[in-house]
Amino acid sequence: MSPYPRALSRAFAAISALTLAVVLGWSAPAAADHTMPPAIPGEAEARTQLDSLTVAAKGPQDGYDRSLFPHWNVVDSPCTARQVVLQRDGHDVVTDDSCQPTAGSWWSAFDDEWVYDVPGDISVDHMVPLSEAWKTGAADWSTSQRADFANDVDTSQLWLATPSSNGSKGDKDPSEWMPDNSAVHCDYVKSWINVKHEYDLTITSDEESTLGSTLDSAC
Repeated sequence: MSPYPRALSRAFAAISALTLAVVLGWSAPAAADHTMPPAIPGEAEARTQLDSLTVAAKGPQDGYDRSLFPHWNVVDSPCTARQVVLQRDGHDVVTDDSCQPTAGSWWSAFDDEWVYDVPGDISVDHMVPLSEAWKTGAADWSTSQRADFANDVDTSQLWLATPSSNGSKGDKDPSEWMPDNSAVHCDYVKSWINVKHEYDLTITSDEESTLGSTLDSAC
């Protein structure tokens, strides 16, 4: 085991990486390498989907537990949903025999930050948080339906995010939180609308207003 604390070891690693970048002329991947989740709708489709959503007050948090949404299940054996997303949206990802990424680079759209070679330093965020889903319709779902929602790698429900941006978002809806990176606001609200539409979840009036105004201003 290293004699240095974990944080200090990472600091040394970061300094070493920066030194190599300067010496070898490395740079962060270009904006063209920013990989977004799949199936984000176009603006017109998002507006149509927004108009179709039911506006209602959120239900209670009573009874919610994260374990009611079995997540990071195996979705493409032997890969879990998290591992699939790390490969799907990462760059130059290397995995071991169990599908666990061991190296690569990952872009967090929420704060426009890159994570290199330490997959544990990148989170996979549920676009519509699990507790938000619970309060807007998922409380009435079966466990199987909630598992499908929590492990959906085919829509834009799962996004890469730094732990800090993921923690900042928490279970807030767009009327309460938007990414620091304003360049992704359009895709963010289109994704939110699409997931709510795909899973027939409700939105509040404040949420509806924010989604509509962001489509107007950011798309």
